[in-house]
Amino acid sequence: MLTIIQAAGWPIWPLILCSIVALALVIERFVSLRTIKIAPPRLLDEVLTVSRNSLPSPDVVGKLAKSSVLGQVLASGVQAVMTEPRIGEPALRTVFESTGRAAVHRLERYLNTLGTIAAAAPLLGLLGTVIGMIEIFGSQSPTGGNPEQLAHGISIALYNTAFGLIIAIPALMFYRYFRGRVDEYAIEFEQAAERLVPHLLRFSLLRTQPNATVKAPE
Repeated sequence: MLTIIQAAGWPIWPLILCSIVALALVIERFVSLRTIKIAPPRLLDEVLTVSRNSLPSPDVVGKLAKSSVLGQVLASGVQAVMTEPRIGEPALRTVFESTGRAAVHRLERYLNTLGTIAAAAPLLGLLGTVIGMIEIFGSQSPTGGNPEQLAHGISIALYNTAFGLIIAIPALMFYRYFRGRVDEYAIEFEQAAERLVPHLLRFSLLRTQPNATVKAPE
């Protein structure tokens, strides 16, 4: 490997840096975007069960917000009803939407960097190719060529092109994969909020209409 790096010349070092950063981002995103940390499968059902007859206590809501990203979104709606008993449906939906957008933004962290590496790596490889071609042309002279300089120029051109593609292809694949995961989570947040909105509005209606009765959700 050291021999290949030496043969590829100095243009290979930016590509090596990109490969290290891309690998670190892929590992970090795999760890951070796990389902158990973002949207546990049974979390919404547990929230509906706990709040079937009354709103949960602030301690329970705080634990819900710390449990996962979906928990933060659901807890924001519960806290909104607890803070403003007469809250209406539009205002409650606005709370869910703003919290959901912020959550999705956090899930997209580092994805732009990974996408930039996927786009820039081939260009860096092309830069190495151009530098290698300059070396090749520089090895030629009217009195004869320099075989050593010619071979070095070919090595720079080929190795940098190959390294650029080797880095760009996996980076692009992982970028698309993580982008799809974030989109799936965003849909889950939206669907969970849609189910929780009418459930929470029962308590708002109950407080604004003292004679109303609370019906258990089907």
